[in-house]
Amino acid sequence: MSSAAATLPPLRQDAGVIGLVGLAHLISHFSQLLLPPLFPWLKDALDVNYVQLGFLMTLFFVVSCGVQAASGFLVDRHGPRPVLFGGLALVGVAAFGFAASTSYWMMAGFAMVAGLGNGVFHPVDYTLLNRKVSGPRLGHAYSFHGITGSLGWALAPALVVPLAIAFSWRVALAAAGVLAWVVLLVLWVHRHRLDLPAAPAPAASAASGGSGSDTFGFLRMPAVWMCFAFFFVYAVVLSVVQAFAPEAARQLHAVPVGLAAACLTIYMVCGAGGMVLGGFLASDPTRCERIVGAGFGMAALVALAIGVAPLPALAVPVLFGVMGFTSGIAGPSRDLIVKRSTPPNASGRVFGIVYSGLDIGQAVAPLVFGSLMDHGRFAGVWLGLALMQLLLIASAFNVRRTRRATLAAA
Repeated sequence: MSSAAATLPPLRQDAGVIGLVGLAHLISHFSQLLLPPLFPWLKDALDVNYVQLGFLMTLFFVVSCGVQAASGFLVDRHGPRPVLFGGLALVGVAAFGFAASTSYWMMAGFAMVAGLGNGVFHPVDYTLLNRKVSGPRLGHAYSFHGITGSLGWALAPALVVPLAIAFSWRVALAAAGVLAWVVLLVLWVHRHRLDLPAAPAPAASAASGGSGSDTFGFLRMPAVWMCFAFFFVYAVVLSVVQAFAPEAARQLHAVPVGLAAACLTIYMVCGAGGMVLGGFLASDPTRCERIVGAGFGMAALVALAIGVAPLPALAVPVLFGVMGFTSGIAGPSRDLIVKRSTPPNASGRVFGIVYSGLDIGQAVAPLVFGSLMDHGRFAGVWLGLALMQLLLIASAFNVRRTRRATLAAA
C-alpha cells in the first residue's frame, strides 16, 4: 500500500458523506420537475393556460437564483448543515402547499417557497464534498452527485403522474412533500456525518482576489465569472434537451410519440452511466478541461447529426443515449473546473454565485428556443443546441486561461 493510500480516511467515512449529500441533491432536482408533469391536471383545476403554468417555473428559478447566490455566504458563515435542513424543510412545505392550493396565486406563492428551498443545495453540497471527502475520491463524489440529480429528475414524473392518475394531483403533491420530509429525517438522524470542523485561518493571496478574510474578495476573480458564464451556457443546453429536443427530433424524423417520450429518459440514464466513467477520468484534475472538451464535442456532433442528417426514427433514441453518455462523462470534470478556481474557505460563496448561472440559463433558454419551436424551426433547435455545446468547450478552456493568468500575475 502506498503512503498516499495509507493516509486516506476510511472509505466508509467518505461514502457516508457522499451518500447523504447525494440524497439531498436528489430532492433538489426532484423539486424542479415536480409541477410540469402535472400541468394537464393543473390547467383544468386552476382554469389557467400553459403560459401561466410556465410562469410558475419562471418564479421558481428566479427565486432559486437569488437564494443560490446569497445562501453561499450563509453556508461559509454558519456551516452547511443548518442551511441544508432549512432548504429540505421548505421544499416539503411547498409541496404540501401545492397540494392544498385552491387558486393560481396560491400556487405561485408556493412556487416561490419551493425556489427558496431549492436555492441552497449547490452551495451546501459542494462545501460538504470539497471539505469532507478526500481528494483522490472527489471525482467519484462529483460523479455520484450528478447521478443523484439525474435520478431526482427521473423520479418526479415517475412518482407524481401515476398517483395523479390513480388518485388526484393533490395526493401526488402531498406524497412529494412526505418524501422531502422523510429525506430530511434521514439526514437529521445522520447529522453528525454532515458536521464540519472549524475552517482553517485564511491566508492572504493575490490569486484569491485579496485577503482570504475579505468576504467579497472572490468576486474580483475573473475565473469565478468565467465559471458563471460556463454554467449559464450549460443550463441552456440542459433546458433545451429537457424541454424541446425530443419534440423537435420527433418533428424532423417522424419519431412515434411514445418513442420520442422515451428519448429524455434514455438521455438521463445514459448520462448517469457517463458520469460513472467520468468520475474515474476526473481523478487527475489537470485534465478536466480536456475531458469537458471531448465529452461536449462528441455531444455537439450528435446534435448536429440529428439536426441536419436524414435519420431513421429508431436511430433518434440511440443518438439521445450517445449524447447523454458523452455529456455525462464531462460532468465530474465540470465541477472540478469550479473547485480549481475557488479560493480557500469560499466554497459556499463561489459555488452559490457560479451555480446561480444555472437558474438564469434555465429561465432564459425557453424564451429563445421556445420561439424557434413556435415558428416550426425544429432543425434550428438542434443547430442551436450544437452551438451551445461548442460554446461550453470554449468556456471551459477560457476558465483555465483566466485562472492561469491570475496565478501568473500573483
